[in-house]
Amino acid sequence: MEKKQTTLKDIATKLGVSISTVSRALQGNPRISARTRERVLELAQKHNYFQTKHINPFAPKKINAVGVIVPGVKYHLYAMAISGIEKILEKHQMQIIICQSNESYAREKILVNELLDIGVAGLIVSLAGETKEFDHFLEVKKRRIPLVFFNRLCDEVEADKVIIDNFKAAYDATQHLISVGCKRIAYIGGPKILQISTTRLLGYKKALADANISVEEKFIEYSDFTREGNLSTARKLLYSPEHPDGVLAFSDQVAIGVMLAAKERGLKMPEDLAIIGINNEPVDELLEPTLTSIDQPSYQMGVESANLIIERIADFDKAISRKVLKSHLIIRKSTNKNKS
Repeated sequence: MEKKQTTLKDIATKLGVSISTVSRALQGNPRISARTRERVLELAQKHNYFQTKHINPFAPKKINAVGVIVPGVKYHLYAMAISGIEKILEKHQMQIIICQSNESYAREKILVNELLDIGVAGLIVSLAGETKEFDHFLEVKKRRIPLVFFNRLCDEVEADKVIIDNFKAAYDATQHLISVGCKRIAYIGGPKILQISTTRLLGYKKALADANISVEEKFIEYSDFTREGNLSTARKLLYSPEHPDGVLAFSDQVAIGVMLAAKERGLKMPEDLAIIGINNEPVDELLEPTLTSIDQPSYQMGVESANLIIERIADFDKAISRKVLKSHLIIRKSTNKNKS
């Protein structure tokens, strides 16, 4: 075969398949099995088929853009982070492709594959609430595509990461609830599979332990980030025979669900129930009572993520970076009993 220009027929004959099968395999047609396509590509590569055809599916396509996948742009944190990412990419004459997983693992996986297929220069990702398997990100690493996780991440994939100190944030928030007199403090996390939810739970538990308050499993619940899920979880806690007098919620959206359930239940805030959220959404100042929340440097999180992806694009083999940014508690009327 090496003595003449390799043809589709040559490859088909060698593998014992039809010419149309070889053609479809080279075009990536989904009707062709992965194993058949692999055999076709391997033989085509071996016999220099692509050198004569000026195409090569082995050669990565590249576009001057970074793909950004977030759970949802409706969250203030991600909207601000995207602004930070875009600012840095623009400075480096790069484009941004923004995608929403809508908290779906299946959609997240599809988005990753589609972004790889169009040849993005790198990926910046905050995990979906359903994600507990990471093969799609391991494939990103295998293909040597720069990858940065921010806010929500996993230890299963070695990549650059940008986060806040979630343990300390939850610890400080729980300490604040203790300082205003709360004794029965609940924690409402996001989905159990999210590492960030577990880390905040550990901070909450440590603050209780340091104050000699026993951890009660009945005061630990989880939500799925939907409005109905937030409200249902809040009702489960607040309508129990012994309801909590303080709640640390995974996010402001979860905290708002608690506030709605508390009003429905006839509980006064913060006298009967003090509440803290996380993210410091703009709506927090418009609520009644205004919502105490942990402010995350979301814009800076985006800036740092973009800087890391630019550095990784320039030098794929550089040491892995982990940026931990500071957060702080914004105290408002939902916990401040002296000003309620």
